[in-house]
Amino acid sequence: MAAGGFCKLPTGSVVVALNLPSPSADGTGSVRVLVHARNRARALTRLRNLGLRAVYLRGNLAPPTPDEITAVLHHPDGLIWRTAPDLGVTPAADLEQELWRPIRSLLRRPAAPA
Repeated sequence: MAAGGFCKLPTGSVVVALNLPSPSADGTGSVRVLVHARNRARALTRLRNLGLRAVYLRGNLAPPTPDEITAVLHHPDGLIWRTAPDLGVTPAADLEQELWRPIRSLLRRPAAPA
């Protein structure tokens, strides 16, 4: 379903990275989600508890980069996202990507019009 991967840290915890379809109303594009947890199962459980029920990690095709690991370790929630880069993007262009955001901003439902 989604490209992703993980990296085990020296402390024994893991960082899981997943490319998921955007949960926005228009459904266009995809997002890259990073989760820091004690193990892979807990990382996926954190996402499922937030309402992302069909999240699975199959293989290790797109593990987190060192910059992504640093970003998620420095975030207090240990759960961040941003728009997934295009597959044809060069590494230099990847540096111009948007900033990481807390997961709350992705899952926030727009207010109903009055």
